[in-house]
Amino acid sequence: MRILLCTLAQESAKQLVRNCARFSALAFAPFFFCASLHAQTANSVPALTEVPVVTASPGMDALVRARKLVEKYFEEASNVVCTENVTQALVGKNGKADYREDSVFDYQMQASTNSGSLRLVESRDTRKAAFRDSARSLLITNGFTSMLLVIHPTYEASYTFEPGGSESIDGITYVRIHFKPVPGASSPAAMQLRGKNYPMPLSGTIWIEPQSGAVVKLVASMDSSLSDLGLQAMRSEIHYATVNFHDPAESYWMPVSAVIDVETPRRHWRNIHRFAGYKRFKATIQVEQAEGKP
Repeated sequence: MRILLCTLAQESAKQLVRNCARFSALAFAPFFFCASLHAQTANSVPALTEVPVVTASPGMDALVRARKLVEKYFEEASNVVCTENVTQALVGKNGKADYREDSVFDYQMQASTNSGSLRLVESRDTRKAAFRDSARSLLITNGFTSMLLVIHPTYEASYTFEPGGSESIDGITYVRIHFKPVPGASSPAAMQLRGKNYPMPLSGTIWIEPQSGAVVKLVASMDSSLSDLGLQAMRSEIHYATVNFHDPAESYWMPVSAVIDVETPRRHWRNIHRFAGYKRFKATIQVEQAEGKP
């Protein structure tokens, strides 16, 4: 069983274990949504009828800001590298890890629109490999930092969104937006089994800082069970924060952690990804004119 999640292509990624259930990702083709509007004739509407003014809620206004920021996030992600610490665990019936392995990677996500659509490539170079127990079957999870594709304009028509009130975290008030998949619409997540892809219906909640549109937390889970395919439940929780750089002073909005729980009838896996030590780099090109005879 292979699960394709968050439409990432994997590059230079080192396998964490020999025996594993695998999460990975692929580049996606663009999804287009077209709608047609039918205007009413002048005779069908009374002359004095006033069209009510619909005011968007603060939560939906924040979602509009978040969409713009998500596009910027994928542009800036290519400018940084960081250290990724990964913990893979088998979870017992008591909810605690019965077995775990830890690895460290140099991590980078690259975004490209050269083909006319957004293509994401996740790169990992092993810094510290985990001790491998060949008798254990662990889960490999990739691509969850890009769960923000749920609110990317490409997938705007794939989900319905509604305000979920507000919540105060560490003295800051965030708006919550609930999302649910549109039946039959394109999804950034799918399970691949015997060469066939099965879309994964994901629903969840997004926590957004209303003024900036920054997403600080995103929780997603399967909307329905795929137990007939061997997958019973999946839940992910991703946290984001501002990373500050100097010379020049810039602030990037980046992932800091991701926790993924996956359950089958026989096993429960929990993987924890932590991202730290962000470093910014920029390429400079110097053009020199070759000397020659006049």
